[in-house]
Amino acid sequence: MRHARSGKKLGRDSAHRKALYSNLAGALIEHGRIKTTVTKAKAVKPIAEQMITLGRRGDLHARRQATAFLRSRDVVHKLFTDVAPLFKDRPGGYTRIVKIGPRQGDAAEMAYLELVNEEYVTAQRDERTPEPVAVAEPVEAEDAAEEPEPEAELAEPVADDSAGGADESADDGDGSTADDEIQ
Repeated sequence: MRHARSGKKLGRDSAHRKALYSNLAGALIEHGRIKTTVTKAKAVKPIAEQMITLGRRGDLHARRQATAFLRSRDVVHKLFTDVAPLFKDRPGGYTRIVKIGPRQGDAAEMAYLELVNEEYVTAQRDERTPEPVAVAEPVEAEDAAEEPEPEAELAEPVADDSAGGADESADDGDGSTADDEIQ
């Protein structure tokens, strides 16, 4: 089912909407950051990231697909030569939306849609993951070994009392005593 999958219409017909997306994506690639409404930024972000992915592929078919959507050879050239090489190691997430507050005239929520500047570093992510420490496992094993000993000591006197038969009225037959039931 494809219920509610149409996307944002933005008060435009399909041709106007396609032109808007093309112009916003081209401006983002050309300038690196654009100021627009939050709704338009959210609608254009996946399209811009798809264009950057085409730029990362770099083959002739990808260049023709980008030209068909962006309709500007200069923007496509900049995409393939300048922008895409910046993201060659990044597996997605090329853009970000930074909200900047309401617009003065009509209080529309505004945002910057910008390309991510930081380099993607895989080494930092590898360093953050904790490595298993061999010392921690034996400590847990020692704690586990110490815990059964007190339970064994407690279990022995209860077993001796029930086995001796000194107070059969206190024993219910299930191992508990009358003192246990009171508490």
